[in-house]
Parts: sequence; C-alpha cells; structure tokens
Amino acid sequence: MSRDEGSILPLILVYGVLALALIVVTVDATSLYLAHKRLDSLADAAALAAADSFQIELDEGVPRAVLTAGGIQDAAAGFIADAGDDAWLVSASTPDGVSARVTVGAVWKPPILSPFVSDGLSLTSSATARNALG
Repeated sequence: MSRDEGSILPLILVYGVLALALIVVTVDATSLYLAHKRLDSLADAAALAAADSFQIELDEGVPRAVLTAGGIQDAAAGFIADAGDDAWLVSASTPDGVSARVTVGAVWKPPILSPFVSDGLSLTSSATARNALG
C-alpha cells in the first residue's frame, strides 16, 4: 500500500493567484471595451449633430443643404462639451459638403492595477454622418 504524501496548499495558492489574475485581466479588458464603445457612441452622436448644422443655399434657384467646416467644428465641439464626458474633439470636417466626419479622443485608465498603465491608453473613434437634405 502506498501512502500519498504532500500538501494541497501550494496547489490552492497557485490556482488562487491564477484566478485572481484572470479576474483582473477580465475586469480591465471589459472596462476598455466599454470605454471604446462609449467613445464610438459619442463620435456617432457628434457626427449627427454636426451633420445637422447645415446652411441652405440656392443653386440656380434650387435650395440645397451645405455643410461648412466652421459649422461642423462648432456643432461637434458643442455637442461633446454638453455630453460632459472626458473626451475631446480631435477633428471635424466635411469631405463633400453634405457629410460630416468627426473624430473624438479620450484616455482610458484601467480600474484595477492602474500603476502598470499609469498614463492610460489613448483611444480615438471616428464617425461619418450625412444630413437628410443632402
């Protein structure tokens, strides 16, 4: 008859540390994913607000909605400021006069073990919206 000798305590400690590491990575990864999705939503909404900042111009007697770079910049910056988020406007432009392209930036800091990424990670998100009258 053989007798099993040893202790289960080292195994419990190793698996406990692995489980804790897995929890930390999962929480940080989920936080990063949600921060990026929130930034995507903010960029979409800012692009929609900017696309609605059109001016009506007459083109040979036919009214036409036209976006200007200044109008897009002001509308997107105002929307982001009103959102109260820690995001900022990176760029806002109109490639064709009827659509608005907005890029928004933010910094993500991990909720757990932030000393490893003390400066955080820079995130950007871009969105394009076209006005309905274009």
